[in-house]
Amino acid sequence: MSNIRTIQRVPGVERYADMFKALSNPHRLKIFMRLSSCCVPGTVFEAEAAATACVGDLGQNLGLSPSTVSHHIKELHRAGLIRMERRGQKTDCWVDPDVLETLSQFFGTLPAA
Repeated sequence: MSNIRTIQRVPGVERYADMFKALSNPHRLKIFMRLSSCCVPGTVFEAEAAATACVGDLGQNLGLSPSTVSHHIKELHRAGLIRMERRGQKTDCWVDPDVLETLSQFFGTLPAA
């Protein structure tokens, strides 16, 4: 069986493609990894509480302007990788635990080498 037929049978292949496209940018990958590792998935990243951070805090040490960080976060959100919630002038971001489960299941469907 060809690899193309196998790929075509993967449910939601377009969703995975959108996720991987968003994560293919090194800055977006760093932001996603920061969100994934800073706190328990599903909890908000806030710098003040050390279990959470807002959009501006996520860009620290990346050498990017705040507008570029905001763009990357919007792309991660558009791809369904993170969730966002406006809180006054701040926007909180977090990784939905279901996203990590979805990615884990995808990699679990790949044959071992």
